[in-house]
Amino acid sequence: MLVAILSAFAAAALAPMLHRLLGRWTGWILALLPAALCAQFLARLPAISAGGVDLQAWPWLPDLGISLALRLDGLALIFALLISGIGALVLVYTGGYLKGDPRLGRAYGLLLAFLGSMLGLVCADDLITLLVFWELTGVWSYFLIGFDSGRPAARAAALQALLVTGIGGLALLAGALLLGDAGGTWRISELAARGELLKAHPHYRAILLLVLAGAFTKSAQVPFHFWLPGAMEAPAPVSAYLHSATMVKAGVYLLARLHPALGATPEWHALITLAGATTMLAGVILALGQQDLKKVLAYTTVSGLGTLVLLLGLGTRLAMKAGAVFLLVHALYKSALFMTGGTIDHETGTRDLDRLSGLRRAMPRTSLALALSALSMAGMPPLLGFLSKELLYEAKLQAPGVAPVVTPMGILTNVLLVTIAAVLVARVVLGHGGRGEHRPHEAPPALWLAPLLPALAGLLIGGFPDRLVGPLIESAVAAVGAEPVEVTLKLWHGFNLVLVLSILTVMGGLVGYRFYPRLRALVRRIDLGARLGPARIYERALAGMLALAGAQTRLLQHGYLRRYILVLVVTAAGLGWMALAVGKVPVKVPPAWDLRVHEACLAVAIGAGALAAVRARSRLAVIACLGVVGYGVALVFILFGAPDLAMTQFLVETLTVIVLVLVFYSLPRFASLSSAATRARDALVALAAGGLMTALVLAVGQTRPASTALTDFYARSSLPEGLGRNVVNVILVDFRALDTLGEITVLTIAALGVFALLKRPGRRRSAS
Repeated sequence: MLVAILSAFAAAALAPMLHRLLGRWTGWILALLPAALCAQFLARLPAISAGGVDLQAWPWLPDLGISLALRLDGLALIFALLISGIGALVLVYTGGYLKGDPRLGRAYGLLLAFLGSMLGLVCADDLITLLVFWELTGVWSYFLIGFDSGRPAARAAALQALLVTGIGGLALLAGALLLGDAGGTWRISELAARGELLKAHPHYRAILLLVLAGAFTKSAQVPFHFWLPGAMEAPAPVSAYLHSATMVKAGVYLLARLHPALGATPEWHALITLAGATTMLAGVILALGQQDLKKVLAYTTVSGLGTLVLLLGLGTRLAMKAGAVFLLVHALYKSALFMTGGTIDHETGTRDLDRLSGLRRAMPRTSLALALSALSMAGMPPLLGFLSKELLYEAKLQAPGVAPVVTPMGILTNVLLVTIAAVLVARVVLGHGGRGEHRPHEAPPALWLAPLLPALAGLLIGGFPDRLVGPLIESAVAAVGAEPVEVTLKLWHGFNLVLVLSILTVMGGLVGYRFYPRLRALVRRIDLGARLGPARIYERALAGMLALAGAQTRLLQHGYLRRYILVLVVTAAGLGWMALAVGKVPVKVPPAWDLRVHEACLAVAIGAGALAAVRARSRLAVIACLGVVGYGVALVFILFGAPDLAMTQFLVETLTVIVLVLVFYSLPRFASLSSAATRARDALVALAAGGLMTALVLAVGQTRPASTALTDFYARSSLPEGLGRNVVNVILVDFRALDTLGEITVLTIAALGVFALLKRPGRRRSAS
């Protein structure tokens, strides 16, 4: 598994160079890698279906119990097969779709990096590992959706997807940390075995809400569904990959993976069922009102994701079986639909459904792929979509407690899907000729073969479901339910209520096709999303955030150094005095008679130097006065038994005076640029800051440390470990060497700045 993931990232890094070397064959050659990975994962199916699990783990942060742990079971296997298999087709398709584009090598690299991230996500058995790959998918999707960065719409769609899923990712991070703490482990497989402990934990509801926020944003559940149709600004290969088998399925995968740990509770059933059912119906209704072929496919994808989430919310064994089959069939027909939609746009120059018609003659192979995938979406026999629809109806009819609600919603959803499929087949494929920008003609092999293969796979698997995918579905259902289960798949279940509902669904869909223009106009009239929906809320929130950031920048990042210093000093002094007051720290001033004569004289000299520096009218006078202050402090160090500090202070003060004189001697005299009120304010701020430091010194001088362990350590270790008898020097040079290195670095940078000032052009003329 690790080799598979790393190989995808390595290929991503090499893809641009390979494209320059191999030219138009690059897509076909790069597709060999995911095809080989798909074959490798498929070879593990017999062992996995027999109950085996592949585990790999390497220590990552052992002190925290975090490891790079990978696990391949039935659930990870079905996702890995879809990710790698459809990834191979998308790479071939990309080479034809973006032929001649100078950014094609970059597109290959991004798609392969995304493939590797998705494989890492579905195979992760450690929460932290999963989170790392989760965020990587968000980063790569940002670049893929905004691939055509020259268009503002593409950049806005990429940012929207990143922000919505990124906010959900932050919620998931918090939920994962709580989950790991509550379960006492970061291993997902171990958390699954501690489900009862987690469900009884006081933080269970918080964990559930945070995890659902991450899953719902990633899988575009209402009210976060709006980002997915917006992401249709991406090129067709990106849409086909991200929105059929990978990114949007990540949230579904997360819910399925955590079902043994967090599922089967009233909160789980209520929240997930409500979100899934609402998204399922809302997505298909919104799809009915679209005129752009790609937008229609996007909203039906939203509906399909809602169906998957609904089945996870129902939580029955039959619902899990239906969900695994629908996951497979949805990835097959949706990838084919997105790629055929891109091919049609590529060859006709339009995606307008009112202008697309009769493509069967000019584009027979593309039309075949479109018809097969659309009929599978409608659930027509003998395609795999028919079997999936039968299982969906059966699962909804047997849903505990909510069957009277979710069954009619499911029927209406499928009726509208049949209507949309009828539009695609009867109009786009079988119509009487459209009005595209270009005269339609059959696309190159890469553009019709890639979508035709998954469409034909839906037909082939539909004829032999139990033999071809039965073990795969069985192992996936067993992984989600955390218990062995026997699954039997067959196309014909006899004449029963489910078949009657299927027939009524087709009839209802044909009636909907008859009134399609009216239905589309009705949906557009009642759709309030553009004005009041979550997309509008997102736009307002983003605009408000940018306005707030602008106002904050103008207030805080105004470019005036003196204001920055003022804010910092006032904040620090205010917080310091507040801490002293709230903490009731005793600040005791020693009696004046303890002060000896020479100490008093030295204090007066330091104070006089500071006051003279404030009142001086030239820079040289200020430097001299500050030198008096510095040398006075060095004498204080000598008086109180710190000659090494005094020596350092003498050297620093001498160097500082020399440097400042060299820099400032040619500058003009001071000028009064501030008002009396401003200077009074600055004096108060200075007194507050200076008084705080005095109070802190007096407070520290009256306290005794609760432990002398640090002092004893330095005294004990300085000579044998630091090879020095001066404890202070050993601390500075050895124990706190990085601090000293930082100070040296600062002085070096300051010296370079002084050198640059001294050597600046024209300085000699100005000095003279």
